[in-house]
Amino acid sequence: MKDICIIGYGAIGKVLAVALKLNGRNVSVIRGSIADAPPLQQKITVVSPEGNWPETEINISSLQYFPSLENSIIVLTSKSFGNAQLSEALKSKAGNAPIVLLQNGLGVERPFIENGYPDIYRTVLFATSQNLEDGFVRFKPVAASAVGVVKGDEQTLTQIVEQIHTRQFPFRVEKNIQPVIWKKAISNCVFNSICPLLETDNGIFHRDENALAIARRVIAECIEIAAAEGISLHADEVEASLLQISRSSDGQLISTYQDILNKRETEIETLNLEVAAIAKRLHKQHLVRETRLLGELTLLKSKLHR
Repeated sequence: MKDICIIGYGAIGKVLAVALKLNGRNVSVIRGSIADAPPLQQKITVVSPEGNWPETEINISSLQYFPSLENSIIVLTSKSFGNAQLSEALKSKAGNAPIVLLQNGLGVERPFIENGYPDIYRTVLFATSQNLEDGFVRFKPVAASAVGVVKGDEQTLTQIVEQIHTRQFPFRVEKNIQPVIWKKAISNCVFNSICPLLETDNGIFHRDENALAIARRVIAECIEIAAAEGISLHADEVEASLLQISRSSDGQLISTYQDILNKRETEIETLNLEVAAIAKRLHKQHLVRETRLLGELTLLKSKLHR
């Protein structure tokens, strides 16, 4: 079994580290920030629908303390806006280690492709999480999270899934990951713009028909751009997935809204604004007016709060 190195110590990074440690895996946790900081230990309790997981102590360090990560599986749970810096910082340390991007958005793998990393895999997360107080993290898996090849081979993909999968935090192999990425990204375009702008939780779409009507328009716009990129999706299927997430995470705040409240940078540029950028490249920007506007307003709100 390879060591698993998690880069990023937000809510998902914490939950993944605890799940792996509880199942006897060798786990290292590195802050997503490039800035040097001393190592520390934190006791984490994961709050799940099945009940609290055993309190687990996690060691957190910085990249400077790891001369090599070559014999590891490197899992990025950090915010995707740091990927350009991380892809540079990891070049001398990663070697041929596989990079697994457990991040939202479209095009988040681009810096690693451009820097010539040989093995790159994308995970589409089907779970919600939220930091609570005093070392508690709420976690709710909706389904096994999908992992697929961006650059690499299916044998390595299978080995990666076997090593990061646990009962508490399940993963599965997905042979055709791009439609799954787009489907989740479209849902995220809805949640990560509308919820912060309305200052509400994820459950708004199954509770409020007016919010759902806006969501339907965003879904329709994004599906047009996905189709132009060769990805065929159906609006009913995307809406059903969105409503499932809305019901299962009723009362929980989406990550972008959490980031705004905590005066942190958001990932909206890899969601609504990336769809808008793709549309512009395809000369179809007129098809995504609402998606782009919601993204621009969310970005502005984030900047004003910081």
